[in-house]
Amino acid sequence: MLDLVILNKMMCNAKMEKNSKCQIKIVVGVSYVAEQSDEADNRFVFAYTITITNEGEAPAKLISRHWIITDANQYVQEVRGQGVVGEQPTLQSGQSFEYTSGTVLATQVGTMSGSYQMVAEDGTQFDAPIPQFVLSIPRTLH
Repeated sequence: MLDLVILNKMMCNAKMEKNSKCQIKIVVGVSYVAEQSDEADNRFVFAYTITITNEGEAPAKLISRHWIITDANQYVQEVRGQGVVGEQPTLQSGQSFEYTSGTVLATQVGTMSGSYQMVAEDGTQFDAPIPQFVLSIPRTLH
């Protein structure tokens, strides 16, 4: 499993004090699921585990998600939905939420990126961007 740590810092509300920021830390672990894949049929299954940690001062609720999934043929899938794995967790300061999900590609390599739409305790909505990470079967990328 490959781990990628992504730290996002953004202002939640222009009215908040300068040092009051929403800090969402995202850790992504990716693995290839060979037993669910079928290389002869161009079906490559990947699992990803994401840990979302609120490192800011204000509680924040994850409302929805937006993913952009691109395979090596530049075929793009966009996925939008409420919450993650059927939940809309509220993260208190210092609290984390972890979930595992998956995606299927028609190629051995691809990428994912996206964002979580969040709302702070005071009602301010903000996006927590998820920078691009790579999906790759073992021994494909060096």
